Amino acid sequence: MNKHQVEGRVDQAKGAVKEVAGKAVGNDRLQGEGIADKAAGKTQANYGDAKEKVKDSAKKTIDKL
Repeated sequence: MNKHQVEGRVDQAKGAVKEVAGKAVGNDRLQGEGIADKAAGKTQANYGDAKEKVKDSAKKTIDKL
């Protein structure tokens, strides 16, 4: 796992907490921040996943040589 994967998943979790808290107290702004944080976290985690796949593919290719 790389730092982008970890940070993205942490941001997704924080966003989920904000979203639920916003719904619970009726705070639309907090709920919206949570949704935005979850989306940003997912994007960052996906970037980290893609980066890891490229790294693994490159390593396999080098190992074959």
